Amino acid sequence: MKNVKRKSVGTHFSMCVQPAFIIGTNNEDGTYNFAPITWVSVTNEKENNYCLVISMFGAKRTKQNIIRTGILSVNLVSTDMLGLMDYLGTHYAKDGISYDVSRGDFLNVPILDASRWIYECEVVKAVELGESTTFFCRIRNIQIDERLKCTDTFDVNLIKLEPVIYSGMYHSIGKLLGKIGDFSE
Repeated sequence: MKNVKRKSVGTHFSMCVQPAFIIGTNNEDGTYNFAPITWVSVTNEKENNYCLVISMFGAKRTKQNIIRTGILSVNLVSTDMLGLMDYLGTHYAKDGISYDVSRGDFLNVPILDASRWIYECEVVKAVELGESTTFFCRIRNIQIDERLKCTDTFDVNLIKLEPVIYSGMYHSIGKLLGKIGDFSE
């Protein structure tokens, strides 16, 4: 491998490459609420029980709904949903755009019919740091597009899933490079 020359740029560059999700929650009146969130990761609770780790800044209605109900859907954004994600991030969620919503199979959470990969989650712990709250969410159910042929977590073809990747701008994935172990010679 070739050595790379780097320069220090300060701490204001906080680029993190992250998949884009739209979080679904229930408002107090039972209606649905959706908000795009990209601060999503995963951790292992025990054995093969994974938790999604979701951080939210500020006083979003979505954040308040999660605190109040303890449940949410996490809808992966694919490239065909980019217009919806961008709209939900810049406008009030129910004004001016049409999208189909259903209810989760396991939890009473709103889910986006267009999403190809959906987590139904229950909060097990919340940690506050400044104006951010990080939710550790037990995955109670995963719904995936029937056209995706996955045998396990390491068999997900992101090319077919077409996730939107966010780093301050929107990106998509262009090619499969290989599997774990293919490059360790």
